[in-house]
Amino acid sequence: MNEKFSVEMFTDGACSGNPGPGGWGTILRCKGKEKELCGSEKETTNNRMELTAVIEGLKALKTPCKVKITTDSKYVVDAITKGWAVGWRENGWKKKDKKPALNPDLWTVLLDELEKHEVEFIWVKGHAGHPENERCDTMAVKEYQKYL
Repeated sequence: MNEKFSVEMFTDGACSGNPGPGGWGTILRCKGKEKELCGSEKETTNNRMELTAVIEGLKALKTPCKVKITTDSKYVVDAITKGWAVGWRENGWKKKDKKPALNPDLWTVLLDELEKHEVEFIWVKGHAGHPENERCDTMAVKEYQKYL
């Protein structure tokens, strides 16, 4: 088997209102090259945009990779690294308190995408000067501003 490519991924999601118009931005970096991805939805939530940024970045990878994902979303990082999302799926998208888990459609896609890659999540504080996080935020905001 070929050695996996190492990819750095930076993501952010943003919303004007929650719910409201939302956008997401992703930067992929591999072998010194970068690719920017972004998109928006007219009516969404911040958490849906955070999830979409990670999903779209992973979907853009053409082969299984070692991926280091840097995001300011505790929602995404904790749900994956603490096993919550897998637990929600195993419990029919119900949380421990029996309330429905939010965004099961996106969690399903994300969990499937994660199975294709060797992934590490890194959380960074948002709006704290992390260069790539700030770039992703700028992309996300520009995307949702299309609807304002």
